[in-house]
Amino acid sequence: MLSMIGLIGALALLIVLTIRGTNLLIAAPATALIVAVTGYLPVLTATGDSYVTSYMQGFSGFVAAWFFMFLLGSIFGKLMEDSGAADSVSQWIIGKLGSQNAVLAVVAACALLTYGGVSVFVVAFSAYPLAVSLFKQANLPRRFIPGTMAFGSVTFTMTSAGSPEIQNWIPIKYLGTSPYAAWEVSLVVALAMAGFGFWWLSRMIARARANGEVFVERADDPVPDGRHRPHPLAACLPLLTVLGVTFIAHEKLGQAALIAALAAGCLVAWALNWRFFRDLSGALSQGAMGALIAIGNTAAVVGFGSVAKASPAFDMAVSMMTSLPGNELIGAAVAVTAIAALTGSASGGQSIALPVLAPYYLDLGVNPEALHRVVAIASGALDSLPHNGYVVTTVRAICGETHKAAYGPIAALTVVIPLFGTALAIGLLLLF
Repeated sequence: MLSMIGLIGALALLIVLTIRGTNLLIAAPATALIVAVTGYLPVLTATGDSYVTSYMQGFSGFVAAWFFMFLLGSIFGKLMEDSGAADSVSQWIIGKLGSQNAVLAVVAACALLTYGGVSVFVVAFSAYPLAVSLFKQANLPRRFIPGTMAFGSVTFTMTSAGSPEIQNWIPIKYLGTSPYAAWEVSLVVALAMAGFGFWWLSRMIARARANGEVFVERADDPVPDGRHRPHPLAACLPLLTVLGVTFIAHEKLGQAALIAALAAGCLVAWALNWRFFRDLSGALSQGAMGALIAIGNTAAVVGFGSVAKASPAFDMAVSMMTSLPGNELIGAAVAVTAIAALTGSASGGQSIALPVLAPYYLDLGVNPEALHRVVAIASGALDSLPHNGYVVTTVRAICGETHKAAYGPIAALTVVIPLFGTALAIGLLLLF
């Protein structure tokens, strides 16, 4: 009982510390120590399930497994950003939709970039200046910018079939599936999530405007530089390259296909747009540093989850989740969602949950493709609690908002909508 209290209390403290701006590389190991102490784990031993050993195994294991994906994904995004290709794609979408459809334009731009393989962190940095400009023209409350960008990035695109984002690739290692697992169901769910989420977002903004909320300018708002950018077609080709190589190579290379796809995307982005780079060397350096920050934040919460996994509370939680009455897909969805909530990371939650849950459910005869899709979608729900690295970065570092002002729309769009998508996916998979 003490172990469970410690786990829940440590998670609550991790959320509070994150909301207050504490660095995850400090907050995660500090709160994991509480889990260890209340779970009677030794703090320091040479071997075994000690606090230090468990934390570092989770941290280093995640880095070892996903470093090249994070590195190439971040560099790819920076090449797209520095060359102006990301802006070109976004501006093309905006030109087609019109500034009167500001919200739809921001969502569509983020969705296209995310599904094209650009890291969600980089998408947020790239889309923010355009979002500010569009929201200003339409006089929309700026506190909805983080939620709008998050909806286009981390919901119906991030966990859909064919997505190059790692949340769609982690299950392959444990289930022997492909990134296109259950693509028919995924397509229906993605369209439903997109439609429902956009309707809800539009309603929230309309209600805020009816209450008198307007766009408030700031002195540090980004200003378009007006520089010459690549043609939209040339800007889109690197994105299409990532998707194409992924499709061609995934059966032969498995998870390594994502490395090949992102590397090919980087080469195409450089070859087609080399004339437009402002600072290629700087872009490569920033991409590398961005990858370290992103994977470090994610690995930090994976380390927290690894300590939790070594505690008695984890065994109790897994036992309860795997003994839930009803269909196995429901149990898997609940388990992955809960563990993603503990880690504050969809990828971290999957990395901790699947080594334990995948053999259990596969031994029960659960269809691996169905399990892949349910796990992927479910991981993208409670992962975006306030301590999630993407949420913290987008709300505070990029948009300059507070959790109090901006997190409500984010919770609706990145927690409730994916939960709806998970339920719909399970229903369709059971029906057909």
